[in-house]
Amino acid sequence: MSREVFSKQIVEICKRLNIKNMLAAADGNISFRLSDKEILFTPTGKNKAHITPEDMAIVTLDNRVISGKPSGERLMHLEVYKQCIKAKAVVHAHPPTAIAWSVAKPDWKELPAECLSEVILAVGRLPIAPYARPGTENMGTVLREFLPDCRVMILARHGALSWGEDLEEAYNGMERLEHISQILKSAHEIGALTKLPAEEIAVLKEMRKSIGERSL
Repeated sequence: MSREVFSKQIVEICKRLNIKNMLAAADGNISFRLSDKEILFTPTGKNKAHITPEDMAIVTLDNRVISGKPSGERLMHLEVYKQCIKAKAVVHAHPPTAIAWSVAKPDWKELPAECLSEVILAVGRLPIAPYARPGTENMGTVLREFLPDCRVMILARHGALSWGEDLEEAYNGMERLEHISQILKSAHEIGALTKLPAEEIAVLKEMRKSIGERSL
């Protein structure tokens, strides 16, 4: 498919993220690997609900801007592409409930996977990457310990990141993360975050292995 087709897909995903309240104003960014050397990026400083395919920028894997005005957080995306051979798309959004957990529980290293079968079956685990100042190189370096094993993660006190073998998988990971975060929040408010039995968790992890690496 052509650059124009992928640009249109990115625009559509931006609208879907905005409708689900995972993007506000100029927040967030999406990218797609066009080739081994060129990455397609959403523009900086624009409300993602209103961008057009013509707004897209192109950057090389070594961070040379070929065209357009790409996201200032692109180093985070480029790190994923360097570390993950299978990565074709990266979504960075600001899902409110997922971010809130990183603020409320600063000592957590990941969301409690043992509470919900969907966490284990759909993504394996949901780590919380350490805080990194937006726009800095550290946004990429803090991800390294989670790559390529984790395809979905919270960025502490900032947002979340999801990557996939296509744009739809990358989007699905973000939607899954916020949905799980909302369920955990509700359970916490109603009573407590209880765990599945250890033997059931072991079975679910084996099921995940048979499903494969993709986010569901």
